[in-house]
Amino acid sequence: MDIRVTDGDLARQQVPAVVVNLFQGVTSPGGATGAVDAALDGAISGLIADGEIRGKRGEMTLVHTLGKIAPARVLVAGLGERSSFSGDTVRDVTAEACRRLRDIGVSTVATVAHGAGVGGMNARDSGQAIAEGALLGLYRFDRYKSGTDDAPSLDEVVIVEFDAGKVDEIRSGVEKGILLAEAANLCRDMVNEPANRFTPTRMSEIAQDVAAKCGLEIDVIDEDRMREMGMGALLGVAQGSVEPAKLIVLHYRGDPDNAANNLGLIGKGITFDSGGISIKPAANMGAMKGDMAGGASVIAAIRAISALAPKINVTAMVAATENMPGGRAQRPGDVVTVMNGKTIEIDNTDAEGRLVLADAVSYARTMGIERIVDVATLTGAMITALGDVTTGAFGSDQPLVDAVLAAGSAVGERIWQLPTYDDYREQYKSDVADFKNTGGRAAGSITGAQLIGEFAEGAAWVHLDIAGTSKTDRLKGHNPKGATGVPVRTLVRLAEDLAPAE
Repeated sequence: MDIRVTDGDLARQQVPAVVVNLFQGVTSPGGATGAVDAALDGAISGLIADGEIRGKRGEMTLVHTLGKIAPARVLVAGLGERSSFSGDTVRDVTAEACRRLRDIGVSTVATVAHGAGVGGMNARDSGQAIAEGALLGLYRFDRYKSGTDDAPSLDEVVIVEFDAGKVDEIRSGVEKGILLAEAANLCRDMVNEPANRFTPTRMSEIAQDVAAKCGLEIDVIDEDRMREMGMGALLGVAQGSVEPAKLIVLHYRGDPDNAANNLGLIGKGITFDSGGISIKPAANMGAMKGDMAGGASVIAAIRAISALAPKINVTAMVAATENMPGGRAQRPGDVVTVMNGKTIEIDNTDAEGRLVLADAVSYARTMGIERIVDVATLTGAMITALGDVTTGAFGSDQPLVDAVLAAGSAVGERIWQLPTYDDYREQYKSDVADFKNTGGRAAGSITGAQLIGEFAEGAAWVHLDIAGTSKTDRLKGHNPKGATGVPVRTLVRLAEDLAPAE
C-alpha cells in the first residue's frame, strides 16, 4: 500500500472517500472537519445534534456526499475524550477507518492528520501513527487461502494537510511509521506461519535474507558447532526433533569504534512446542506454532534498527529449535550443561524456553555484550497474571528496565515490571545440579525469568515475557486476529533511546 502526504483542501480531493475526526463532546466541529461540514451544508453538525455522531473512540459514521463535494463519502471517526488522546488513538482509529472503507470496496482514501491540529500532537508523530495504523490495521495473513485474489484492498492513503508548513514533518513521520509497521508485519508473518512450513532452518533463511538486504553480519550456528561450544541446554531441547536446531546471530555495527556501546536482543525461537516428554494437552496445541514470537521479534527489530542507523551496536540472536517428544528426546530428571559450565536438572521438558535462552545469553556474554534484553513466550503464568494486554518485564538492572518501560510506553506497547527478589531463587534449586528448570506453580513467570537471568553474569539484563501479548484472538484496533508483532516497535525505540546523541 502507498501512503503519501500532500497539502490542500480535503474537500477537493478526487477520491472515493475522506476521513475526518471528532472528539467526544464537540458539538460544533472545527478545522478540516468543520470545513467539510460547511461544504456539506451542515450535514455532520446535524448528525451530531441528532445524537448519531457522538465522537466516541472508534465510532465510525459514513456520510454520502451526493455530489456536494468531490469525495463520494465522508467517514467521521470518533477520537474519544480529548484528555485520553494519544498516538494509540491515532493508530487504532486509522486502522478501524481503513478497514471499514476497504471492506466496502474503497481503494483510495484521503485523511486529515489526526491530532496535528487541536489534538496538540506533533505533526511528525501524527504522520508516523497514521502510517502504523494503516499498515498494521490492514494486515492480513491469507497466503494459504484460495480465492483471495478478489478480496477488496485499500491501495492508497493520502494524508492531506491544509498547512503546507507541516507537510515535510508529516512525511518524515510517515516514512518512519512505514518502516516500523513493515518490521512488525514481518514478525507477524513469521509467527502466523504453520510449523510444518516454518522450521528453524526456514527461520534462519529469513534472517539471512534480512542480513543480505540490510547489510548485516550473520552467523548461523549449526548443531555440530553447538556441541563444540558446549551448548548442552539448547541441544537438549533440540534432540527430540528431526529438524536441526539453529542459533541465528545478526550484528548491526552502528558504533564500530566503540565496541562497549552495545545491546543484545535475544529471542526464544521454538518453532513448535509440543511440550516434549512432558507433553501439552491436545486442546489448542496448534497455537504453539507461535512459540518463536520472541525470535521473530528480534529479527524484525534489527531490520528496522539497521534502516534507522542509531549510533549503537546491536546483536540479535535467536535460539531456534522444535521441542518434540521423539525417541531421543530429553527426559525429566536429565541434567544438561550450559556453555558457561553451569548445570540444569530437567524437572519438566515443557519448560524449554529458559533452557535455550540460557545458552544464548551465555554466548552473548562471551561476545562482551553488556546490555541484554531477552524476549520469549515463556510462561502460561504470564497470561494468568496480565492477560493479553500487557507484557511482563523482569530485570537485574533498574536503569535498563526503566529504559525498556519508557520505550514501550512511547510506542504504545504496554509493559509492566514484576519483582525479581533473591527469595524466589530457592524455588529452582536442585539437589543434583546447579538449578532445576522449574520452580513450581507459585510465581512461575518470575522463577522462569530469573533462571534465564542466572546466565547474564554481570550484564544489565531484562526479560520480556510476551506469552499473552504476542497474539490476540480477536480484532481490536490496529491488531487483527493472530500475531501482533509485539514487541518489535519497543525494541527499535529502545535501541534509539540507548544510542548516544550525535
